[in-house]
Amino acid sequence: MMGPDDIIHQPLRLKIMAALWAERERGPVDFPRLKSISGATDGNLGSHLTTLEKADYVSIEKDFVGKRPRTRASLTPTGAKAFRGHVAYLRAVVEGVED
Repeated sequence: MMGPDDIIHQPLRLKIMAALWAERERGPVDFPRLKSISGATDGNLGSHLTTLEKADYVSIEKDFVGKRPRTRASLTPTGAKAFRGHVAYLRAVVEGVED
């Protein structure tokens, strides 16, 4: 059994990755929605998104809607693979406890 992904294993980053996974067909998720889902502060969410971006797990898009800045995030192929692997690890842990 593979071990946990140390980057994703942190609870807030796991929430972020799960939200991006759930929304992957719809496209990038905007910062306010991720903030609402995760319950994080602006600074905390931004810091964790930076960590995920540096690992090439998420792609960050910044643009403007009118004069307002907009930040959106989406999973990269590397991030999707890492998330699936981490979920498989968690399932294996749970199934091992049940046996």
